Amino acid sequence: MGLKFCSLASGSSGNCQWISSEKTAVLLDAGLSGKYIQAAVSSLSEDIGKAKGILVTHEHIDHMKCIGVMMRRYGLQLYANQATFDALEPKIGKYDMNQVTIFENDKPFEIGDLLIRPFGISHDAVDPVAYSFSHGNRKVAIATDLGTVTETIMKELLDADILMIEANHDVEMLKVGPYPYHLKRRILSDIGHLSNDHAGEVALEVLKAGRLQSILLGHISKENNHPELAYETVKGVLEAEGVEIGRDVQLDMTYRDRVSRFYHMK
Repeated sequence: MGLKFCSLASGSSGNCQWISSEKTAVLLDAGLSGKYIQAAVSSLSEDIGKAKGILVTHEHIDHMKCIGVMMRRYGLQLYANQATFDALEPKIGKYDMNQVTIFENDKPFEIGDLLIRPFGISHDAVDPVAYSFSHGNRKVAIATDLGTVTETIMKELLDADILMIEANHDVEMLKVGPYPYHLKRRILSDIGHLSNDHAGEVALEVLKAGRLQSILLGHISKENNHPELAYETVKGVLEAEGVEIGRDVQLDMTYRDRVSRFYHMK
């Protein structure tokens, strides 16, 4: 079976990703309703009862809204670093401490037959992380909600077969848009979000490393971007360097309110 991946939803209204192997499945974040997540997983012909845990990137509500519900309803284990758990713990309601696993950033661990590596990123949260998930010789890396991509972060992405990267905003749309000045500054800062152009540059570097098969664009702003604009901007960055979409790499989208393409890597 290999490694499977699907974005159940990505955006400021809620985030959740599904990663599974033949024996194990996990959720990355749970920022939507439990009903939505269950229906989305079922639409993939996957069984949410197979899930062993929820991994959390950071404590913002669009990433952790129904963590407590999912822990209670399905008995899922929660995985987070200490600072993130401390920040979200008052918001998840009743839970059993035996359902909580605290990890250290940059130290890989296993859930079933999935190898998981959390690595620190730059965002306006207490200790945000991105993750890579490996099974056999296949790897998916998911990096959203980060204001910049450092050399250390890039090293974590370079050997991915699938890269989900944030293409949050178009810089000019953000500058002339309705957000207040302080919020625009935050989004554009190193603890904010990646622009379409920055996403394209990151994707290009990962593609040059030689393994990348598919790029997904995530966390697209409703107010400061359009899916078509994000796609065309990243496509333009890649094509300017001689990359042919569909031949050299697949370029796909994630969505705010529906599942993405479901990837099966053998």
